[in-house]
Amino acid sequence: MTSIAVKTLLSETTSVTYTPGYEGANIGTIIGFKHVNYLVEKAVIEHFRRSGLAVGALYESTGVGFDIIDIKTKLSAALLVDDDVDAVVTPTTGDSGNVASFSVELTVQRDGAPKRAVRSKVQVQFRRDGDERRMTKRAPLPEGLDRFVVDYIGGSEPGAAITEFGAPLMSGASSDDDPVSRKLVEGRNAYAWRFKVPYPYIHFFERLQMSAYLRLMEEAKSRFVEARGCSIGGMLTERNWIPAVSANSVTIMDEVLMEEDLYIVYSVKDIFKNMLYTATMDCYVVRDGKLVQTATGEITHCYVMVENGKEAVMVPWDERVVTAFSSAPAQA
Repeated sequence: MTSIAVKTLLSETTSVTYTPGYEGANIGTIIGFKHVNYLVEKAVIEHFRRSGLAVGALYESTGVGFDIIDIKTKLSAALLVDDDVDAVVTPTTGDSGNVASFSVELTVQRDGAPKRAVRSKVQVQFRRDGDERRMTKRAPLPEGLDRFVVDYIGGSEPGAAITEFGAPLMSGASSDDDPVSRKLVEGRNAYAWRFKVPYPYIHFFERLQMSAYLRLMEEAKSRFVEARGCSIGGMLTERNWIPAVSANSVTIMDEVLMEEDLYIVYSVKDIFKNMLYTATMDCYVVRDGKLVQTATGEITHCYVMVENGKEAVMVPWDERVVTAFSSAPAQA
């Protein structure tokens, strides 16, 4: 690993072809937004590897861990489970700052021609593992990489004081009936819950990773609509309607550790022509008696009906859905 590798990372383009993960085909053969973002992440990691900076080897030799700290994705066409997806990663990092930036485009074949399906912007940092029990030896960092290495990701200022808490949770358990969640949705068109971060959501031994926030964003939508009387399963059974995503973003603002209580707030931001709506997801922990925001994001949904596995048609909402998404019932 040399300075040439870092120069390659920041100047050359990588092209790679993947097939989507089968797990992501939740809507017939259409791949959901979470797994679309996973392909973006995979392509960026491959860009590092081809540049001579494989992220696993970097951690093993120098003790710095790869973290996507910001991702913004727009989906203009569906990815299908059988697609060969061509990913192109282009460096966009400036001359200053401590973040490595990339744009990613995903292209598929439609009717014998290439069609751009996804555009993403990704920001990366390397987080130094300071635990000497885990890193008993450390090689020097490749020249030029040190500007992207931090001792701590983010660093949000403490917010409102918290004096009441819910009963303790087991790892992986959740509750939407606690004083902190109620405080976070007060006066908002929102839904919130508390989640004790379990081992499967973390990486590098202890920290919540970007893919976990994407999983929580997907869960937030499901919880919100069920709380409003329009569960995903119910709408499928009654109308054959399924939610579809056209854009999403997540920014990590602070670290979250395994077995911390994480509070997730999903709030309707705006509704467009009773066909699309954008919601925000904001995440918090409580430290030293005060709220600390750890992430923020947005996601835009519509409803579609899907025929023959992949033919999706957007549907307008009726009054029931408009009312459900516009109102803010008290949370238990």
